[in-house]
Amino acid sequence: MDDAAGERHPALGDMSDAWVLGRARELIAAVQRTDPAEQRRVTALLDELLEETRRRGEPMLVAQLLRASGLARLVTRGAATEAEPLLDEMLTHTRRHGLALLRADAHALRGRLLMLNEQDDAALTEIARALALLDDVPAPEVHFGRRAWDRMLSSALNDCWIVLNQLGVYEAAEEVISRAHQAIRDSAGPHEITLQLMNRVKMLLGWGLRLERVGRTEEAGEKFRTAASIAIAVEAPFTESLFPRRPDVPAVDQVGMLAASLALAAPAAAHIDRLRRLAREQGYPHEKSLVTIALARCLAADGRTDEAIGTLLEARRTAAEDASQPSMRLNLLRELTVLSGGLGDTDAGGKTDAESGETSAPSLLAEYAAELEAELWSLRESQIATLNTRREHERLSAEHGAITQQAMQDPLTGLPNRRALDERLRTLATSTESDPLSVALVDLDGFKDVNDQHSHAEGDAVLRVVASTLRDALRGDDIVARYGGDEFIVLLPGAAKPAATQALTRAVKAVASLPRHLSHGVTLSVGLVCLRAQESAEEVLSRADAAMYQAKRRGGNQIASGLAGDDGVRQPRPEPVGERGATHSQGTDPTAEAGAHP
Repeated sequence: MDDAAGERHPALGDMSDAWVLGRARELIAAVQRTDPAEQRRVTALLDELLEETRRRGEPMLVAQLLRASGLARLVTRGAATEAEPLLDEMLTHTRRHGLALLRADAHALRGRLLMLNEQDDAALTEIARALALLDDVPAPEVHFGRRAWDRMLSSALNDCWIVLNQLGVYEAAEEVISRAHQAIRDSAGPHEITLQLMNRVKMLLGWGLRLERVGRTEEAGEKFRTAASIAIAVEAPFTESLFPRRPDVPAVDQVGMLAASLALAAPAAAHIDRLRRLAREQGYPHEKSLVTIALARCLAADGRTDEAIGTLLEARRTAAEDASQPSMRLNLLRELTVLSGGLGDTDAGGKTDAESGETSAPSLLAEYAAELEAELWSLRESQIATLNTRREHERLSAEHGAITQQAMQDPLTGLPNRRALDERLRTLATSTESDPLSVALVDLDGFKDVNDQHSHAEGDAVLRVVASTLRDALRGDDIVARYGGDEFIVLLPGAAKPAATQALTRAVKAVASLPRHLSHGVTLSVGLVCLRAQESAEEVLSRADAAMYQAKRRGGNQIASGLAGDDGVRQPRPEPVGERGATHSQGTDPTAEAGAHP
């Protein structure tokens, strides 16, 4: 990889979003096949790209670079723990911005991290969450190209597949990788095709070895032969992929799992030199065990059993450091035991146990291993059932959450509705944690004329624009809700009256400055009050309503606040003021209020 370790790009800020994303894809392809020192340099470059995207603030791009930086650490030896805060940030970010597809990928990557930490059951739960989201993945966003969307969907499915493959639940893994292939079938480039084919080879080899352990050798042979056929088909797209490669050298001489597939399909001495060389090279994760098993079988087929055993013993020491794929470690141990005669059924004289009439230790060991493998196989089936149950649970929970959200959301503006507001305000009114709490009632000036002179559809469009403008002008913790008709309520927790006035002044100015074809000239009349001690939600809204009418009577496009001493400090409640209109209000010029916004 020539420039991955090069200097930082001197004009990164001038590069387009597409260039940044393309560069990240190149680095991710490279980081999986290089030495640890180079992986660290690639990770540093990805972090630089991530910081640039954070500066730009485009939510989709930030999420994709969070994925890239987290993934780079997951595949770098000793760096997996550094991925955790990035994946947590990715999950929070995608949830906040409604990026369901990348949120699913965040769950899948968390599953990969849990596998590295030997938390198989927790990893299975994360994959169930990811698949539940992907089962109901939304249509591509309008500004996002179909090909790019399909690529992200395929990546999320592949990240789920990796965990399922590591767990050895191959039927579920087959379903997921087929969906990944389907996602990019019409738009895949050479890199995506290569990735899909190599993933299938890896899965089929692991599956075949697992079938051998339960005595289903004929089915295992079919898996190996299919993998060998796919390895040959990889040759063409590999030459145009993003993977680091040597030009004019066949893929099977560069990628260990491809060479292993040919050897496992037909073990022979002809494969030994190639496999031995590839076993020494830095390969893809979990590739070394496959290469070693294939090499051992070829050595044994050539009558070099002791050499085969030595190769497996060395690989066993390396595999002990890798906690992410327990099934592959068992494959190595079984291969070693078979070649060592530990699972044999003959005595020292070459007679079988049945012929000698004795129950030998090797025979008992073989019987024990067979029973144990059968139990493990049944546990695998249990894992698939658990995955499906949790996946359905997550799907139903998501549906319930969506229904609940719809019940609390105004369908026109997407803001919380009156029911949601009432619940939130009652909670805040009975707690002192939000002190001081400012409450504003916002009404649109001139909205009736929009409906009368144009149409209700135009009126709806104005309400949506004003709602969005209000939400963007206020603080992140402020709550904007549609109260009904053309009225909105704003809750500003932790804001005394000066700070609340400053925030609402921004909103009044922002709406007044909207292009006329969007706003049709509507402005805002705002009544602002602060919650008093022991005051109910209904009472504070009544005072805000009265203050809003004061702003209306003064001509609108302004803020009217409550009593002069109403500064947001909860003091004993005064005597009732009588009629609703008897509250004294002060007109406030929205452009003249002082005080910095927190």
